[in-house]
Amino acid sequence: MRPVTPVRYPGSAAARADRRLLAALRRCGADPYVAGAAKGLSWSGEHAAVWLAAGLAGAAADPARRVAWLRATALVGAAHAASMAVKRVVRRPRPLLPGASPLVRTAGAHSFPSSHASSAAAAAIAFGALLPRAPLPSLAVAMCLSRLVAGVHYPTDVAFGALLGAATAHLGRPWTLRALPLPTGGRHG
Repeated sequence: MRPVTPVRYPGSAAARADRRLLAALRRCGADPYVAGAAKGLSWSGEHAAVWLAAGLAGAAADPARRVAWLRATALVGAAHAASMAVKRVVRRPRPLLPGASPLVRTAGAHSFPSSHASSAAAAAIAFGALLPRAPLPSLAVAMCLSRLVAGVHYPTDVAFGALLGAATAHLGRPWTLRALPLPTGGRHG
């Protein structure tokens, strides 16, 4: 048996670490169950679809807090739009891993930041204000990891996308909470 020659990554130490971590996580996609989960999460998170649908479902199912749900959903949409705007400026190409093609197709050619991560982090925070016991942070982390296992983002793409989404939702959280009904049935000021 021939020894495996390690792949050499050009660039800075940070860029090499980014590629090595991506390669390690992409190898997890060799397991068919992990690959299936990554594909499903990637598909459902395209254009923030799963999160937008969840927010609209929350608005429909919770009429007393409908406005708050719609505002939280708007924050998820804003986080997605912000990540798309940054992509158009940065224009970082998607990763190409030797011997490991991506598990999913992507809607665009640009990688930084991950819009899936932006919308997932925004949803965890925005919807978490309305459903504090829901496992939203775990779902957001799973969505973020799916993009690495699928091999379509570098870890720095996902980290920055998550930070962008979290910041967007955090900044908009007071706006969302003002829409919650007061215990007496009034609205927050």
